[in-house]
Order: sequence, then C-alpha cells, then structure tokens
Amino acid sequence: MTWKKANIIIDGQKMEIPAPDIISASRSTDIPAFYADWFFHRLETGYSVWNNPFNGKKSYISYQNTRFIVFWSKNPKPLLPYLPILKERGIGCYIQFTLNDYEEDGLETGVPPLTERIETFRTLSDILGKEAVIWRFDPLILTDNISVDTLIEKIERVGTEIHNCTEKLVFSFADIDSYRKVKANMTDSGIPYHEWNKEKMEELAGKLTVLNRNRGWNLELATCGENLDLGKYRISRNRCIDGDLIARLAWKDKELMSALGVTIQEMPSPAFFDMNDLPYGAVLLPDNKYFVSNHKKDPGQRASCGCMAAKDIGEYNTCPHLCEYCYANSSKKSAIMNWKMHRQNPMAETITGK
Repeated sequence: MTWKKANIIIDGQKMEIPAPDIISASRSTDIPAFYADWFFHRLETGYSVWNNPFNGKKSYISYQNTRFIVFWSKNPKPLLPYLPILKERGIGCYIQFTLNDYEEDGLETGVPPLTERIETFRTLSDILGKEAVIWRFDPLILTDNISVDTLIEKIERVGTEIHNCTEKLVFSFADIDSYRKVKANMTDSGIPYHEWNKEKMEELAGKLTVLNRNRGWNLELATCGENLDLGKYRISRNRCIDGDLIARLAWKDKELMSALGVTIQEMPSPAFFDMNDLPYGAVLLPDNKYFVSNHKKDPGQRASCGCMAAKDIGEYNTCPHLCEYCYANSSKKSAIMNWKMHRQNPMAETITGK
C-alpha cells in the first residue's frame, strides 16, 4: 500500500515518512488496554515507530493526516478519558470490542471481570453510538468442556446484556492446529481443545441465527477471516476495517471522504422518490443524504479478509492479556519481557520502548 507522505524533523534530521488517513490500533496487540497513554502521547508528538517483525527494520508513521482510527480491544476502558481528545482533533473512530465469556474456562485470565467489561461496552456505546461499538465473540473455541451449545449459552448470556448497545456481532472459529505456537501453548496449558469441522460450524451458525431472531436482537451477524460461506444462515463475511462504516460515521469529514473516494449526495425530492431509484450499493445517512459504497479490499490481506487498507501501528509479542489461544504472542515470556521494557520507557517512539 502506498500512503500519503509527510515531512517531519527527528533529531534534527528531515524525513519523509508515510502519513496514512486511517490507523488500525491494533490487530497485533491491545493498545487501548495497555498502551493508550503511549498512543496518545505519540499522536500528540506526531509520529511513532514500528519495528518490522520480519527484517527488524524501523518504519516511521506520521499522524499528520490521520482522520480515523479503528481500535481493537478486550478492555478499552483506559481509552475512555482520551475520547474527547479525538473529538477535539476531528478524528473519528470505532471499536472492535472482543467481549467473550471464558471466565470459567481459564482461557482469558488476564482480562477484567465480565461484569466490568460489559459496563465498559455500555459506556462506550453511550458515548460513541451503538454503530461505533462492534461486538466480537472471537474466537469460538471448542474443548472437552465447551460444546456448540455451551458457546450459544455464553453468547446469549453476554448478548442479553449488550444487544441494544451494538448493531453487529462478529465471530470466528478457532483454528488452533494451523498455528504451531498456539497449539503448543494450548497443549502446554493442558487445555483439551477440539478443532472445528464444517458440520460443527454450520450447527453453531444455525443456532446463532435462531437465537438472534428469537431473542429479538436483530444484530447483523458476520464472520471474520472464514472461508466457509454461511450466507444461507444470513451470516455475512465481515470487513473489520470497513470503508462503508467509516463513511457512515464520518461522512461530514470532507477530507476523509475524498481519501475514501466517497461522494455524499442529496436524496431525491420526496415527491418523486422511490427507494428503488437509488443506485446499487447506496448507504443512507442522516439529513436526507446518502453515498454509494466504495469499499475496496486491501490486496495485502489474505483472501478471506475483507478489510480495506489501513496502517496498523501495533507490534506482536506485546500483549500482556496472555490469552491461551493468542496468535499475536509467540510466547507469554516474550510478551511479558516487552511489556516490562515498555514500562521502563513508556513514551518511547516504539511501543516496546526499545
């Protein structure tokens, strides 16, 4: 992906560095939970540094053009005091909030109690609007003690508390054997996991659709990064970094709409208007406005990922949640080591303090 460029001066040296419009914070670690102070300091400073995990090279990222941020978190409570800063700077956001119920299963021992996370979800929905807080029950994990029916019960328990605080539920099926380090971690921790198969996936999809309908939640259901087509259950493939949702939330930002290639248009006169007259892909907005979907998939992501391009600023091996199924930490030891390094230099250019 080719980003816009910005000129900045670092240690007396002028540098031209990428200055993306849209930031992802982050698929690689939980920035809201553990690095909110660092991120907003770097936002104010104007740039941060990302260490490439493959070649070790430093990449500089400018926030000069940042207009929107997609946050990912299991505990975004530390983000709350910073939301007014985003509003002051004219930066929009939405949150991918992973709210699972694995308290009794020992899979997420590092996250706050479920009741506290539910309260945070409600608070964020009140502040940002329910369209800007996406519920993720992710991943769905099978074990000797967790069946499809158990997962449906867990989803129902959480959904009963938050269904009116969101518009969408996103999920994925844990693919443990495909990740050598995840498999080793689950095995070392003595977790008797089971792999998903097509039959089990469709069983869960069917029961989830019935639950969503019978409880009157009417949430949009979507999978993340799954190859299996569950369209017959009215479950779509998600776009976690979604150009259409960004446009819905920030349609008054002309600079961002230009970057997205989105044109905000007036609805036709009511006297001559029929919904069928709108172009295919039209998305309705307040104030009798609409736009036509212009979401473009990021070709750099895997085929099953529908996300648009955004610059992710996180780093692997930095999340102290230490979830048993985590793919972003190669080991708990490395995550703890990097967290300690960050604490020694919490406002450094890099998230690790190096």
